[in-house]
Amino acid sequence: MAVPTFVDQVTLHISAGRGGNGVASVHREKFKPLGGPDGGNGGPGGSVILRVDPDVTTLIDYHHSPKRRAENGGQGAGDHKNGAHGSDLVLTVPDGTVVSTPKGTVLADMTGAGTEMVIAAGGRGGLGNAALASSKRKAPGFALLGEPGEELEIVLELKVVADIGLVGFPSAGKSSLIAAISRARPKIADYPFTTLVPNLGVVTAGDTTFTVADVPGLIEGASEGRGLGHDFLRHIERCAALVHVIDTATMEPGRNPVEDLDIIENELSRYGGLEDRPRLVALNKVDVPDGRDISDFVVDELRERGLRVFQISAMSTEGLRELTFAMAEIVQRARAEKEVVEAKRIILRPASADGNDTFTITDTQDGWRVRGEKPERWIRQTDFSNDEAVGFLSDRLNRLGVETRLLELGAQEGDTVIIGHEDNSVVFDFKPGIDAGAEMLGRRGEDQRFDHSRPAARRRRAIDEAMDERTETETRADVARRLDKPESYGPKSYTIGTAEDPDWAEDDPGK
Repeated sequence: MAVPTFVDQVTLHISAGRGGNGVASVHREKFKPLGGPDGGNGGPGGSVILRVDPDVTTLIDYHHSPKRRAENGGQGAGDHKNGAHGSDLVLTVPDGTVVSTPKGTVLADMTGAGTEMVIAAGGRGGLGNAALASSKRKAPGFALLGEPGEELEIVLELKVVADIGLVGFPSAGKSSLIAAISRARPKIADYPFTTLVPNLGVVTAGDTTFTVADVPGLIEGASEGRGLGHDFLRHIERCAALVHVIDTATMEPGRNPVEDLDIIENELSRYGGLEDRPRLVALNKVDVPDGRDISDFVVDELRERGLRVFQISAMSTEGLRELTFAMAEIVQRARAEKEVVEAKRIILRPASADGNDTFTITDTQDGWRVRGEKPERWIRQTDFSNDEAVGFLSDRLNRLGVETRLLELGAQEGDTVIIGHEDNSVVFDFKPGIDAGAEMLGRRGEDQRFDHSRPAARRRRAIDEAMDERTETETRADVARRLDKPESYGPKSYTIGTAEDPDWAEDDPGK
């Protein structure tokens, strides 16, 4: 299998770095057993950045390695140590690269050396418990998780930034022409479709230096995919002018320069977007006797159409000076009218789920679905194995007004509440009327509002309460054994801490 040397379109899978998790830590020092929370924040993940580099002319690197990932952020640590920032991943692309989604939505048109685009933002780092401490929650027993970085699939499409584009039938002499007026050395042979990839050449005419692009030959039906030209027509979209290179010495029967010009113009018109470009016509191969005769026969007819026509020979260089200076004149005029392109930094900010900074609630068949930038971000930051973290999430949602809005819409206790997109959501049972519990005292990592689902926590608290009424000879183990009797826990009959308690077996992951 041949290895391509020129690639002008690739599909790239990119992933930004994940933010590091915050840490829940308590400062420990001799004679200071509870020195306060000192957990550091997680570092943000690295972003994926596209940058225009004039030295890059092809997308072949991404053809061989289509999956790219930025560095993750570092985890936080105790003693107020924050995690390291993940390094950004910079992907260099050629000037003139168009970035779009697989569905064809254009995200950016990258032109101008140094232009940058943050195509995938790194995830935020999670806050440590030191940053979460407040006057009511003085020693949080939890920290926030780092957010995942953005992941997406993009299409990079290269549209060569050239001043002049050479178009024409195969074997019309485009490669020979670009080799004669510049130092480009494209492949030249006596058979059609010799040019398989666009060639660029730098031409100097007087004080003007410009680039000329030679694209693979066009044939009738190229706009519909026939031949090779359809895949490379994009490379002449940015050209200031087009030069029709017409073979006046073709050996194919039934062809003449005027019809060749009409066929190519028809294909350019059907491709679209090139109607406003100035045209020059180069009648090539006048060094051949028949070629000169045919050229003399059609030159007046073409000029009557208002076209500037040049009789040239890429082999003997006849007429090339006049042609190159005509190209330079058009390029100078186009550059004078064009605004100066400055390097810019483009940052994509995806729209929130509901189009604003609040939230929306929709009654669906599966339950009440909550969408919004803040609720969905808070869900990603929550460690659901920690009851105190879940309580903190409940407090945040209540302050945002989610519970109030659910009640206004008619939600009942026990209804299913889903937060997030269908592909990545979290399901809750609605239980209204739970007040914020930041000021409640309890063990680190626990929230008393969720005691009904933590038999182990109920058992520990029952033992703590019974310790005040124990006899002098009773130890904590004696109190625990006494409380393990079924009648000690009221009407519900089960034995705490054994397999006979279904809630214990299901709710305690350590069992």
